[in-house]
Amino acid sequence: MTMAELRRRRERAAYLALADGTVFRGWSFGAPRDQLGEAVFNTGMTGYQEIVSDPSYAGQFVTLTAPEIGNYGCCFEDRESRGLFLHGLVVHRLNEPSNFRSEQSLSELLRTAGVPGLAGVDTRSLTLHLREHGTQKAYLHVEDTPLEPAEAIRRAAGWEGLDGQDYASRVSVTEPYTWNSSGSFQVVVIDFGVKYNILRQLAAADCRVTVVPARPPVGELLARKPDGILLSNGPADPAAVTYAVDHIRELLGRVPLFGICLGHQLLGLAAGARTVRLKFGHHGCNHPVRDLRTGAVEITSQNHNFALAADSLPEQLEVTHVNLNDGTVEGIRFRDGSAFSVQYHPEAAPGPHDGSGLFEEFKQRMREGRP
Repeated sequence: MTMAELRRRRERAAYLALADGTVFRGWSFGAPRDQLGEAVFNTGMTGYQEIVSDPSYAGQFVTLTAPEIGNYGCCFEDRESRGLFLHGLVVHRLNEPSNFRSEQSLSELLRTAGVPGLAGVDTRSLTLHLREHGTQKAYLHVEDTPLEPAEAIRRAAGWEGLDGQDYASRVSVTEPYTWNSSGSFQVVVIDFGVKYNILRQLAAADCRVTVVPARPPVGELLARKPDGILLSNGPADPAAVTYAVDHIRELLGRVPLFGICLGHQLLGLAAGARTVRLKFGHHGCNHPVRDLRTGAVEITSQNHNFALAADSLPEQLEVTHVNLNDGTVEGIRFRDGSAFSVQYHPEAAPGPHDGSGLFEEFKQRMREGRP
């Protein structure tokens, strides 16, 4: 769809209605279909294709705080998963691409994937509203059939939301596959919504990489004779992914474990900790995190709405990283060295690469764990 065609649709009554009764108006792009979802904001200045293709956004409307979006288009090489799992995208100014690498516009990418978008929104106002009032259930209206905002608000308020919902099984692959077949270490990745750059980083760290679905029997996992198992990132509420917590408990001490984002939360739950919902989550690529082991500060990429409750961590866990914005737990390790995890995304994409050394740390733990 051309920008001229998009402009002709600006007169349509498209809007985002929050459950608290607030309405933000704009014009539609992407797929012309209404959706329910959870409204969040991402403070990244770039990387919109990587953001929209991150499975951790399943069930959410992502508001991009950067004012100019779409400028460099989208290309197949930059995707972070096999498809788009977010429920919608909200932007301020949507631009046509001007980049030799571009293969399609952002609007075309969303339309092909069946994901609606809303442009022309005062995203600064929306972001401030979410910061003040917290993450909101919402209804995105972009269809031709008129819908009164009061009805959209009612539908948003009545939606089940993401709390208590297992979205990991919705975004996970259904069959195992090999990402990389050469390397000195055999790593099995449990896919709760894995980003491709995690797999790329493992391959770059001399690992053979096999990706398996979210519900693999422990015996089947160990039959693959892994040197290590990575617990991937993923969407929604970690406390709802009870089968994964049970599996992780069985794996502890039998093979080195490395958790990222949702995988970090699941590892904590398996140890006996609990999780809490953050007011508006961490979504962006500029979050400062201190490594308590060295004192170094890393700028990190993050995407999560839940965190491990610091006052619930059992004695067997040591906090290794903390968020310098709000003090939340950003990393843990088992004192016996059997497993470790971080809340942020060391693979970034988009974002800084300050945490990329954790893949080498995982490799060292696998080396030490070999007979």
